[in-house]
Amino acid sequence: MKFYNREHEIAKLREVRELSYNDHSRLTVVTGRRRIGKTSLIGKAMGDEQFIYLFVGRKNESSLCAGYCKEIASKLGVFVPVMNSFQEVFLFLMQQGETRHFTLVIDEFQEFFNINPSVYSDIQNYWDQYRLKTHINFIVSGSIYSLMTKIFQHYHEPLFGRADVMLKLNPFSLSVLKQIMADYAPTYTNDDLLALYTVTGGIPKYVELLVDSKALSVKKIIRAVCDPDSPFKDEGKHLLVDEFGKQYGTYFSILDAISNGLNTQAEIAAALGEKSIGGQLKKLEETYEIIKKMRPILAKRGTQTVRYEITDMFLRFWFRYFEGNRTLVEMNQFEVLDHIINEDYTTYSGKTLEEYFKQKFVESHEYRDMGSYWEAKKGKEQCEIDIVALRLEKNKAVVVEVKRQRKEFKPEAFAEKVQHLKDKLLPKYDIEQQCLTLDDM
Repeated sequence: MKFYNREHEIAKLREVRELSYNDHSRLTVVTGRRRIGKTSLIGKAMGDEQFIYLFVGRKNESSLCAGYCKEIASKLGVFVPVMNSFQEVFLFLMQQGETRHFTLVIDEFQEFFNINPSVYSDIQNYWDQYRLKTHINFIVSGSIYSLMTKIFQHYHEPLFGRADVMLKLNPFSLSVLKQIMADYAPTYTNDDLLALYTVTGGIPKYVELLVDSKALSVKKIIRAVCDPDSPFKDEGKHLLVDEFGKQYGTYFSILDAISNGLNTQAEIAAALGEKSIGGQLKKLEETYEIIKKMRPILAKRGTQTVRYEITDMFLRFWFRYFEGNRTLVEMNQFEVLDHIINEDYTTYSGKTLEEYFKQKFVESHEYRDMGSYWEAKKGKEQCEIDIVALRLEKNKAVVVEVKRQRKEFKPEAFAEKVQHLKDKLLPKYDIEQQCLTLDDM
């Protein structure tokens, strides 16, 4: 698959490179979940220029440094003495930066926590000494967001405040997903596009895997992820075990509950045997940024009307179908899993279609606030509205019900909900009512 998007990030990386070479050294931090394309982005931004690339694998420090010395000698064309500690390696590089300019990339930077945490203090020491008299474009990247945040944004950490630029990569936008479908499956349907969004969430590596497999229709996408050799089957576990450490079991149980529609704290706690989960929910939201706390639009922050949802579309899908059917996965019953997903796809994708339109509204930059609305009306069914979006113009709003097919829409019932919303929350607003379906993607 060809390289898509990231124009802003590429421009920023090239701008910082020029400043590093012509002024003094700069430090750029590139973060984002695994498979988001950090290494590919850096390579694209550097173009034909060779750069020193040091990958922090889970080896002992001496073994890592032996490989680093070979890479440095190859890229700089200089004699590099034997060095057994990263402290020595980094000092050597900073000294080289006094007489030449080059780009240094350290990938999976957070892994030094598992190898030798004192490396961060060593880097801080030499960076502070040499930064203003060297010309190194220093880029570090990392996939474990909680650790990367700790390294550079926690006050007591040695590298706090040292980053000149911090780039956090996000999934592909909807317009990019449409372009990919147009390039590789020009006869695609909107349901095919929705399936790509539902399964990948716009994560570049997952999209690339499906493109390379020529699996860009609903049936083929489901078949590809359910293949016995599919990298998708254990991907969720690989993504999160490093983040959560030994406590991953409780976190997995919480995410599993949320993925199956248990979205209040009380419901999740009941599913876990009334276990106290307040601390874990807080960490999942604030430290790991894997879930978010949803409130009805315009509700006060202290409201108890709160729902939790998984922010990552792929993880929602993985927990519902792969973790939720772990026995089938372990028994290699992938044909059965394929059948289960196909049978449930219409229902499940109806919810992700709602998320699709929310993202579409956000990407339009036409709204100052957007969310959902729900409340329990006494003696009646719960009043629930899929999307409420407040336009940039004062006192104008769009209220939306999302259906896969327009024939499922009941305008009278929806109009009653909208009137209730207007009376209760938006009395001064001019409200536009819409029903959005697959046809409107």
